[in-house]
Amino acid sequence: MSLLEVQNLVVEFPNRRGTLRALDDISFSIAPGEILGVVGESGAGKSLTGGSIIGLLEPPGRIASGQILLEGERIDNLPAHKMRQVRGRRIGAIFQDPLTSLNPLYTVGQQLVETIRTHLPMGAAEARQRAIDLLKDTGIPAAEQRVDHYPHQFSGGMRQRVVIALALAASPQLIVADEPTTALDVSIQAQIIQLLKNICRSRGAAVMLITHDMGVIAETCDRVAVMYAGRIAEIGPVHQVINHPAHPYTAGLMASIPDMAQDRERLNQIDGAMPRLNAIPKGCAYNPRCPHTFDRCRTERPELMPAGATRAACWLHDPASAAEAAAVRLQGAAA
Repeated sequence: MSLLEVQNLVVEFPNRRGTLRALDDISFSIAPGEILGVVGESGAGKSLTGGSIIGLLEPPGRIASGQILLEGERIDNLPAHKMRQVRGRRIGAIFQDPLTSLNPLYTVGQQLVETIRTHLPMGAAEARQRAIDLLKDTGIPAAEQRVDHYPHQFSGGMRQRVVIALALAASPQLIVADEPTTALDVSIQAQIIQLLKNICRSRGAAVMLITHDMGVIAETCDRVAVMYAGRIAEIGPVHQVINHPAHPYTAGLMASIPDMAQDRERLNQIDGAMPRLNAIPKGCAYNPRCPHTFDRCRTERPELMPAGATRAACWLHDPASAAEAAAVRLQGAAA
């Protein structure tokens, strides 16, 4: 049984001119102990998906349809006070900038103790000891002294470790990590990545890791979902998606990454930009930027379909379009 199931999720933002659909029929699952990476350009819907799961959609955003289930229990329609019990206790969150996650007026120990006592039946002394243990588990030295320090007394990497300790405070089953390494230098990134992997291994927690960095995805994740314009373009085992991408958008992302084994003067660039929510193209949303577009791509939206070891939303993998897709590939090779 999956720990988390997202079924046909649709998120909309109504405004004076109509309704913008930011997430369109998103479906995926995460197993206990699994790390699922979510990657894509800015505006693809990655953070919005995470915010929907933890119940932090900002008005006027709303879940228009679909379901989010945690251990088979639907959580997307819970009242606010019930969702607060889920958030922190069963689902933890790690955000991109730890300075926005930590209150500068309170010590990290006070913030940890408050979170622990909100969700777990502990006294003040027991909660303080648990806070110290969490700081030790996340690699903060001299935790007995640092627990009484304020956020500004920590470096960026140490603050991110404190945020991870907060996310782990009530031993959640799922952690939604939204760009947890973006603001950190490379050496600290590696430490945070290893810490997330150790958490999954030792605690059995699942992680939804949202990032732009395919290197982080390759080092950390078991599976990866590639998002484009509020939809999943491809999903599958991480090494299969990286080494044998089935969707042209995934292939473009991979080709834009520097390769130390090859001497290239220029990196590949995907022409165009992510479409605005009020200008999503008909058919496949990627078709104006895709080098393999044919007529069906411009008129019909593809659903996720088998594409080798992964699933991709691309008509190139539909048997009914095989002849037309092959012709487009031949034209591309000739050019």
